[in-house]
Amino acid sequence: MLYGVTGVLRSYSLKHECGEQLEPLLRAYRDAVNRVLEELWGNIEWDKEKVKGKSQWRLLPKYAVDIHSGEYRKKLRDSLLQEWPYAAHWVDSAIKTAYSILKSWRKNYLKGDRERRRPTARRLFARAKQTLVKLEGEKLRLTVKPGEYVYLDLSKRYFSLPGEVSSAGLGEPVITLEKVHLPVHYGDGNQGGNPSVAWDFNLLSLDGYSPETGWIRIDTKKLASVHTSSFEKRRSVQRKASKSKKARRILAKYSNRERKEPRGKTPARNCSCNPVGVWFCGPRRAQKAGHVHALACVE
Repeated sequence: MLYGVTGVLRSYSLKHECGEQLEPLLRAYRDAVNRVLEELWGNIEWDKEKVKGKSQWRLLPKYAVDIHSGEYRKKLRDSLLQEWPYAAHWVDSAIKTAYSILKSWRKNYLKGDRERRRPTARRLFARAKQTLVKLEGEKLRLTVKPGEYVYLDLSKRYFSLPGEVSSAGLGEPVITLEKVHLPVHYGDGNQGGNPSVAWDFNLLSLDGYSPETGWIRIDTKKLASVHTSSFEKRRSVQRKASKSKKARRILAKYSNRERKEPRGKTPARNCSCNPVGVWFCGPRRAQKAGHVHALACVE
């Protein structure tokens, strides 16, 4: 669940029974995504740059052409539309998905978390643009080809649906062979008159923004240092815990301390406009991706 400036975005998953009807489309969509990735990868040039403070060198990806220009994207779209049997908007979605995949790969590669190898889409899925879907009562109409539709039954849902498919209602569904994932926008009518804040939860800080309060930054470096030091201590003991009872007792003590230490800290209050209370869970639950779980509430 994501908290936004104007409301809340929730994603719900529902099973459907249209896998056989959608499988050819999903396979064609995956092939289109991989074709775009292959095309973009072919336009990458590798520049050799020296790592600061070290004697090592790195190969950094740079594009030989402007892949974000309208002319390039139009040429790419036209090439995919040749002999494309489905609605043209699926091609637009495949291009957008491929760009997003490559952007994510590049970001992780620069951090050292990916190899110099072209990313590939393997799972069968498709992100349907809002122009391809329509709510008709308890069913979601999905345009496969011009004049050809597949209807996904939503009657067994456990949540309320908005009245329309829009940026303020139902977002772009993600379709798989077995499920449909529906992003639903809800207004902030339950905020009690308090301003809404959009939060970006990172490892070293919490960054919030609201039109009423402006930017808010809450420093979490001390909490991150607790996690790092506790992790190093626990890892050194874990190697011996399977062979030593004493090591197991020490490991239990460190684990218990790691869970309880952040709870003794008072909620951070760094907002100059409105008080914002943030309660942190134990650092052991911090994700490997570099995010710290937290619960933020506007008071």
